[in-house]
Amino acid sequence: MSDRCHPIVPQLHLVLERVDPSKNMARYYVLSLEPTLFGDCAVVRDWGRLGAPGRRRSEFFNQSADACVTLEAWLRRKCKRGYVFRS
Repeated sequence: MSDRCHPIVPQLHLVLERVDPSKNMARYYVLSLEPTLFGDCAVVRDWGRLGAPGRRRSEFFNQSADACVTLEAWLRRKCKRGYVFRS
């Protein structure tokens, strides 16, 4: 059995925020694990200032395990920077 993403697998979608009014900071960061058209996995990252258009980057992986490792690394990195899950 292949360890690739399957289109039926639900997407993982994590929304993080970092808000500090004293620094005029209101940012968001979204991490997603999504299947591609070819059955591979993509880690999609969206970020920017709340209320404004942001940026997007995608990384593609042949194995879902590799994509999960990358997503977890980004999540740890952002939590260390003060991002928290949006309530």
